[in-house]
Amino acid sequence: MDPSRTITQTHEGRSGPGKGQPYLFLTLRCDRPLEGGARFSFQGADQVNIGRGSALQLERQQGETTSIRISVPDGRMSSRHARLQRVLGAWIIEDADSKNGTFVDGKRVTSSPLADDALVELGHSFFVFREALPRAEPALLEQRALKPLPRGMATLSPAFAVELERLTAFARSQVPVLVSGETGTGKELIASAIHELSGRPGPFVAVNCGAIAPNLVESELFGYRKGAFSGALEDRPGLVRSSEHGTLLLDEIGDLPVAAQAALLRVLQENEVLPVGGTRPVKVDLRVVAATHRDLAALAAQDRFRRDLLARLDGARISLPALRERREDFGLILSALMEKTAGEMARDVIFSPDAARTLLLHSWPLNVRELEKCIASAVLLARDRRVELEHLR
Repeated sequence: MDPSRTITQTHEGRSGPGKGQPYLFLTLRCDRPLEGGARFSFQGADQVNIGRGSALQLERQQGETTSIRISVPDGRMSSRHARLQRVLGAWIIEDADSKNGTFVDGKRVTSSPLADDALVELGHSFFVFREALPRAEPALLEQRALKPLPRGMATLSPAFAVELERLTAFARSQVPVLVSGETGTGKELIASAIHELSGRPGPFVAVNCGAIAPNLVESELFGYRKGAFSGALEDRPGLVRSSEHGTLLLDEIGDLPVAAQAALLRVLQENEVLPVGGTRPVKVDLRVVAATHRDLAALAAQDRFRRDLLARLDGARISLPALRERREDFGLILSALMEKTAGEMARDVIFSPDAARTLLLHSWPLNVRELEKCIASAVLLARDRRVELEHLR
């Protein structure tokens, strides 16, 4: 994020929904941001009533039609604040004569259709509506009820949870994993989680292929023998051998020079590495995770990335969604970043509705990395620990 400007609100809707069931995600409570989010399933319901209550609750009510009552402990929300109804297969939201109004994507409404990924604002609570995601239990899932997982693998989204469960199943195997996603989506965090879940006793070693000078890539990765080149005064094992019995993350694998790609292919195929200047290969035992924000198939079509290496790396693949594409997890991510950047101070931080709305409607082109910097500076700038719109720079 450009530090010289205040962030702006945008809303880029996602493509139309597929088969699944509707959900409402509580993504941010202005006065309780550290409590994270919650997921409410509409399965089997044709009407959903939302209002203030003493605790976060979901009650299913049977009558001529099935309805759901969602209660949220929000003093700015009316006891009967809004209702959602299914009409001719689509969902609409209606304000129930609330005191403080109902807002959809930042605009006050009395009645409005709800598009997939719409942002709903009731009192000081913000929700994201998802029209069709995979069926999941329980009907109400709070962030605090999520089972403990390595950092980066927590989610309230049933769709993303399916991908993470699949990745967990691969974690204890030797199969290489390819992690793709935009800059700042947490690819290294996921790679570290894979290592943690793998149970491998060795270290987790992360290397950015794009940060190594092209003429040094092979010696850095595969090591070298004394006298292999000018300045090689002693044997060096290299990053591959330094990952023995552990996991090697090759970040920005698309930037790896073609010559080094051939040597990496040998590591994956034969489980051995030939140091620069060496005559005998050395056996290695490691897990390789590759990460990229680039289209490796397109690079391979241009002969800029080896097809056989891509086939080897692509044993298991996970594509990390951009932050703007997983707003249902925004509260979960925000609370984790607040604790990371503000420490004990985070317990006293609250957000104005304008600030919360802007955070949720911003497109975050640099993803979680950008959000982290924004929150760190906002907490420092906030007077009385209340984050206002002017603090989001």
